[in-house]
Amino acid sequence: MVSILANRKFLWQTIGHFAIALVIATLIAIAPALPAHADTTRDLSYRQFSCPSSPTPLNPTFDPALVRLGITPTGWSNSDDPSIDTVPPTQYRQILSEMALADFKGSQMSGKFPSDMDVLKSELALRDLTISEPWVGTFFTIGAFEDSERIFYEQMEFMQELDENTIVVAELGAAVHQQPIAPLPNRPIFTEAQWTELAEGLDYLGAIAKENGMNFVYHPHVGTGVETPADVDKLMSMTSNVELLLDTGHLYYAIAEDPDKTPTEILAEIEALVTKYADRIKHVHLKNIRDSILRDSIAQGLSFLDSIREGAFTVPGDSAGVIDFNPILQILANANYEGWLVVEAEQDPNKANPLQYALMARCYLEQLTGL
Repeated sequence: MVSILANRKFLWQTIGHFAIALVIATLIAIAPALPAHADTTRDLSYRQFSCPSSPTPLNPTFDPALVRLGITPTGWSNSDDPSIDTVPPTQYRQILSEMALADFKGSQMSGKFPSDMDVLKSELALRDLTISEPWVGTFFTIGAFEDSERIFYEQMEFMQELDENTIVVAELGAAVHQQPIAPLPNRPIFTEAQWTELAEGLDYLGAIAKENGMNFVYHPHVGTGVETPADVDKLMSMTSNVELLLDTGHLYYAIAEDPDKTPTEILAEIEALVTKYADRIKHVHLKNIRDSILRDSIAQGLSFLDSIREGAFTVPGDSAGVIDFNPILQILANANYEGWLVVEAEQDPNKANPLQYALMARCYLEQLTGL
């Protein structure tokens, strides 16, 4: 019996030694195939199939230690309308995993993500992700100061728990972007008294945010009282504790209400606004536009959500989009921008594969920014 056990032990040792030798031989055999400068820790060649464009790189570009790339969940599922989703609905783990697979580092918070902080942190850490921003809707223009303050504090505490520092805010008093009506002609037009209430309320919250080391950034949004460059000018002139979120898609959408303006003219207005407020832009949403679909949506009086379903928005790097991100981002790079660059393509995931478009955007931004 002892002899049999000894023979078995010798046999397994021999097999083990042979396996180790085989692995070493294989590694030696393939080593010459790897160039001396190869980065074996970051093989992202799988993304190249989704990179149809070759943008001119920024020069200078962003400091990679100070600028991170994120993506919102709206390519997978839309929190404004849960019916914009796959059937059956895409689960949050798949969304987070595909974001990480595309090499993004952050995501906007979503109603699909875990509400339990410990679970959320665990799921994010598993994929080397974080939350780039929450959404704070205020209602100062309809007199709901206390509710606006409560929502703000909840989201600030949420971001502090994650050790992040950006709060995205938009005034939603009388907003129509979630309603089944055309957003541009039906959006609220604030009275001077409402503008004052809004500016004072935002400045109050912005001061608290600054005291807590947070960037308090305002998001101009289609279908709300602050959507056009003129609206942005007014808000910026009336506040001192409020920074600006640049959303290329929402600005384009709002300016395109004038059917006579060409894409070139619209982009020139956006670039002028970026230049004007480069020192106050502390957060960026990179949203591309399919111009012909957007124009048809506006002409037909489609709702904001129906324009999403039709495909008005897409990602940077999509050849169907009309926004050239090079001059916009070059202005910010020249101004030493620090913070997030967040891809946001609100699309119907049944028409536009979310992972494919995430990879497309990531590859384009890598070529453009080097990040």
